[in-house]
Amino acid sequence: MTATYTFDDLKRDVADGRIDTVLACLVDMQGRLMGKRFQAQFFVEGAYEETHSCNYLLATDMEMETISGYKATSWEKGYGDYTMKPDLSTLRRIPWLEGTALVLCDVLDHHTHEEVPHSPRAILKKQVARLEAMGMKAFMATELEFFLFDQTYEQAHASGYRNLKLASAYNEDYHIFQTSKEEEVMRAIRNGLQGAGIPVENSKGEASAGQEEINVRYADALTMADRHVIIKNGCKEIAWSKGKAITFLAKWNYNAAGSSSHIHQSLWSDDGKTPLFFDKDAEHGMSETMKHYVAGLLAHAGEITYFLAPYINSYKRFMAGTFAPTKAIWSKDNRTAGYRLCGDSTKGIRIECRVGGSDLNPYLAMAALLAAGIDGIENRMELEPAFEGDAYGGKDIREIPHTLRDATALMSGSPMLRSAFGDDVIDHYTRAAQWEQEEYDRRITDWEVARGFERA
Repeated sequence: MTATYTFDDLKRDVADGRIDTVLACLVDMQGRLMGKRFQAQFFVEGAYEETHSCNYLLATDMEMETISGYKATSWEKGYGDYTMKPDLSTLRRIPWLEGTALVLCDVLDHHTHEEVPHSPRAILKKQVARLEAMGMKAFMATELEFFLFDQTYEQAHASGYRNLKLASAYNEDYHIFQTSKEEEVMRAIRNGLQGAGIPVENSKGEASAGQEEINVRYADALTMADRHVIIKNGCKEIAWSKGKAITFLAKWNYNAAGSSSHIHQSLWSDDGKTPLFFDKDAEHGMSETMKHYVAGLLAHAGEITYFLAPYINSYKRFMAGTFAPTKAIWSKDNRTAGYRLCGDSTKGIRIECRVGGSDLNPYLAMAALLAAGIDGIENRMELEPAFEGDAYGGKDIREIPHTLRDATALMSGSPMLRSAFGDDVIDHYTRAAQWEQEEYDRRITDWEVARGFERA
């Protein structure tokens, strides 16, 4: 990534008093920004080289619980430090926060200064490097959906997340008048992200009441993942500043559509000029490289699902007739399929993975997709015929795992993922998935109480 806001720009802004705070952030297992707020003068004088954080940040759950069973981090090992190494190519101003810049950090072992293998950014960088060795470069784009509420986060919490008021009362898919009523938030999001160096294409209403989508320009895989985590954090911060709340929960309500993060992907030559998925003389314009890549996605679809759907709630989204897929098949411009061919017969040809929810960690999701696609290319896998028709009603075709428990077992037992990511990395995320399942299994839900309080 070529920075549009450089370290020299930051130093000038600090000297002129325009920037007084620098956020130095790592990305945790859940895809959240974690880190420190630096006095900007201290950052430019030395902290830009490195800082430190507790290594439990890559071994906690959503509640920041210290979880047993991790090889890399434990009470026995004393929860020492990781080194956070700012990647100055990610440096940017944050327009919606006064006098603030942000930089993303790589996570290094405190003693060896090698990248921590289970760090999400390191996992993606490893797959990007594999492609580079093959003379290829991955370009990706994520479409993020979310719901907008009229309450603040504090009000939603105080109500126990009941009786929430959506920003609209009806399905607002592509709806201009309804989204005009939401422009105070959505304009601030579009302009804020653009000002932070993230090129925005558009926002739109989505397929449920109060549901929104934000789309940004495609980029190389690492740059897109970096943008994705800043977009999510920025959307929440901007909504909060306007007295609103946003959720990226994959399925916040039984009666509402789920929120996705579709991932468009294509491979190009290492100089980014030649589309390796395009062959003008082939059916649909699909090159042999693309066919092998997509065949790899399908062959390993079950194994990589955890990285696209990492929570119990993620699997509530996969319902027939909701535009969320239930079958891991490919089809031409077909939104019932898990993998949709887009831009056929053009240089913009790409495959869209529709499996991932808005709750995914983009580094892990992209890395898993690339690993599966690379395996398809290396083994010259043959692509099955395109599915035609309504995939929801398809019989005897490959299904997306129905539960986190199923997806965890497939991930943990995947020779492909263990070869691509390393045993320790897969064991680390297997433990994270197991903990999510264990926590859910011992909880009592409102549905259970209402169903059985009197009648059980």
